[in-house]
Amino acid sequence: MDACKALGAKFELWQTAGLDPDRCPVRGLLDQIGDRWSTLLLCALAVGPRRFSALHRLIPDISKRMLTQTLRTLEADGLVHRDVRPTVPPSVTYSLTPLGRSFAGPLLGLVEWAETHFPAVLQTRAETKRAA
Repeated sequence: MDACKALGAKFELWQTAGLDPDRCPVRGLLDQIGDRWSTLLLCALAVGPRRFSALHRLIPDISKRMLTQTLRTLEADGLVHRDVRPTVPPSVTYSLTPLGRSFAGPLLGLVEWAETHFPAVLQTRAETKRAA
């Protein structure tokens, strides 16, 4: 079965099962990891553990408040581990958990798709603006 048919079949199964939107695994995960900051942070942490300041340097357009909030959400979801060392000042390092590492493969597929197809998306956006 090709991917489109399999994906459509999954969606239809959810519909016929009367899946509660609050318990939907797709919504429940994409609400958290589908934003641009979570995705970029997961990519940055795929290389290995990093400190807060290093993550901020890698993604300079994220505010420190949003970086903190996103890391906390990823930690609460079990994708990121926060390691605090009792030094002065405390040393905090973030890394992917086994669950977070298991998401690297699917995320890599999405990143590669984006790299391949982004020029076509940009072209379509431009054409749509011209036509409007």
